Amino acid sequence: MRETLYFNERAETMSQDELQALQGERLSALIRRVMERNLFQRKRFDAAGIRAEDVRTLDDLERLPVMNKETFREAYPLALLCTERSELREMHMSSGSTGTPVVMPYTNGDLVQWGECMARCYRMAGAQPADTVQITPSFGLFNGGFGMYHGARTADLFIVPAGAGNTHRQIALARDFNTRVLTGVVSYGIRIMEVLEEQGAKLPGLEIGIFGAEVFSDAMRRKIEAALNIKAYVIYGMTETGGVGTLGMDCPARDGIHVWEDHYVVEVLDPAGNRVPDGQQGELTITALTREALPVIRFRTGDLTSICSRTKCSCGRTHLRLSPITGRVDDMLIVKGVNFFPRQVEQALMKIPGVGANYQIILEEVSGVTDVRINVEAEEGVTGFMVEKVLKEALGFSPKGDVYPIGALPRQAGKAQRVFRNGEA
Repeated sequence: MRETLYFNERAETMSQDELQALQGERLSALIRRVMERNLFQRKRFDAAGIRAEDVRTLDDLERLPVMNKETFREAYPLALLCTERSELREMHMSSGSTGTPVVMPYTNGDLVQWGECMARCYRMAGAQPADTVQITPSFGLFNGGFGMYHGARTADLFIVPAGAGNTHRQIALARDFNTRVLTGVVSYGIRIMEVLEEQGAKLPGLEIGIFGAEVFSDAMRRKIEAALNIKAYVIYGMTETGGVGTLGMDCPARDGIHVWEDHYVVEVLDPAGNRVPDGQQGELTITALTREALPVIRFRTGDLTSICSRTKCSCGRTHLRLSPITGRVDDMLIVKGVNFFPRQVEQALMKIPGVGANYQIILEEVSGVTDVRINVEAEEGVTGFMVEKVLKEALGFSPKGDVYPIGALPRQAGKAQRVFRNGEA
């Protein structure tokens, strides 16, 4: 069977002129539909002095009010719904760690759209019809497992719906069913790597890893790729945009995250809400053009990135590309007058030979002063002095911390906790 490079070649290779014309048409139709069908949104637009007929082109997008997680909390559970309740077929929601969870409902059309976006990601990574894909995210309110599943069905893959946990069984399943594609959160890829090392085992059939839900530094990616002998990809999407993979993924060229622009409009904003030039970092803001039940309009994601290219990629795809997500607006840590993000710590640690993939950033407040302790796992021979020296070069100050044997620090199910405050996550 001839290998296929695209799931939807026509859509994935449209020119930028075609994409922008399509986005303009879909944006205008979206605003008309939302204002007709959703009272909550119509009140927001009225307060901003916006009428449906005011939005005709992409240039009009900047006039619209932004959304954020607080908008979802105010509208909980379904006040943002733009369809009849009887049209809904599925729902997912965020963990709600900061209070009221974010709910995302789906119509049949939304599930088709999700499957299409995810299938494009699978094909971009090289997955072909009938390949075995092992899905390790949980199947539940968190969208990861179901998103990977809907996309795998659409892409005609053979699915091993393993779900989360039980790493020894995961490895046995991958061996027994000759899994070629492994999907999961970044930290679970690390866990599989560790258990394989403990067993002295390999998974010869495994070639592709698709990881998301957590910030993924290049150094960590290289470590996982070397240990599992795979090509690893960073997939992107969130509850508010419709789930994992809806926004896009990077390709073998490793030149940014392709965003499916026929379905989403991307803006990068500064703290005041103004667009920044391409190449400049800011907060990613998303408008969902084709979601039916709950399309976000200028949703401020909290993720920090930049538009790195609008030119055709060497993979042949034409949709714009984002730089890797460096962190979140609210993730920045300030210690001793120095601002830094957890991703910078990971990048620095992965440069040290013998340092493991598990670490902790512990913020300690004593008498109103914040200090940081960075604990790492490492092989014998790695000293605290070596770790401190590298971190000082990367961060500009010397954090306290200890070096533990590999496997000594606690693991969590699902997303890894990296930052703790006074010993508590």
